[in-house]
Amino acid sequence: MESTELLKKVRRIEIKTRGLSSNIFAGQYRSAFKGRGMAFSEVREYQFGDDIRDIDWNVTARFNRPYIKVFEEEREMTVMLLIDISGSLDFGTSGQLKKDMVTEIAATLAFSAIQNNDKIGVIFFSDRIEKFIPPKKGKKHILYIIRELLDFRAESRRTNIRLGMEYLTRAIKKRCTAFVISDFIDNTEEFKNSLTIANRKHDLVAIQVYDRRVAELPSVGLMKVKDAETGYEQWINTSSAKLRNAHHAWWSKKQAQLSEAFTKSNVDAVSVRTDQDYVKALLSLFAKRN
Repeated sequence: MESTELLKKVRRIEIKTRGLSSNIFAGQYRSAFKGRGMAFSEVREYQFGDDIRDIDWNVTARFNRPYIKVFEEEREMTVMLLIDISGSLDFGTSGQLKKDMVTEIAATLAFSAIQNNDKIGVIFFSDRIEKFIPPKKGKKHILYIIRELLDFRAESRRTNIRLGMEYLTRAIKKRCTAFVISDFIDNTEEFKNSLTIANRKHDLVAIQVYDRRVAELPSVGLMKVKDAETGYEQWINTSSAKLRNAHHAWWSKKQAQLSEAFTKSNVDAVSVRTDQDYVKALLSLFAKRN
């Protein structure tokens, strides 16, 4: 992307997302992720009213009665953005591509983090780790992240979410809050176990971005479709109600399986369509955590 055009895009994203994080998310972000930047201190017996998520199951099993982990608040929190930049994000039928919405959501979260005096870092992944930006503070760092979100080009077009999770677990030693922003179109589906493993060490949050035409095919006759990740092309007859119903059933099944995976791994998640308001989606996600 030509540098002056890129700078203009960075500026537009900065103005919009910084305004959102200042005016709308200021309190919600802090309260939704309060107590997440914590360092382990000790264990003590469970008392009525304690958060059951803090139960130390190993100690509990040893003494045959519940014990919880006690944490001390750290001065700052580390926030990681795991950004899917595979080929399937280069798709959109409702005014913007999925990757455009991913960029705005990531930038909004980055500004929210910096206003909370948190460090922010990024892992770009496809079916490999494309780029790692170590967590830092400061507006200059945020603007660098936005430039990369807009201009970075992946070497691979395929997806392997598991690799992103595993890299997060290895690269970030202390507990952090990590947002995985993806369409979650991953044919390997190997990432479901890695969600649980990553969420044990970190506080994992999933944001799914999708296009309405992936969920519901339009009736427009013959249509040539292409898999953005493999390049495979085929013609389909969208006039067929049977085909459209089968596609919608496939999508519903995939979404149910994804939702089940998030529930089993205790990962807070939200889905947002490219023609919907992601502000409402983020606010509902934050509300879940209060």
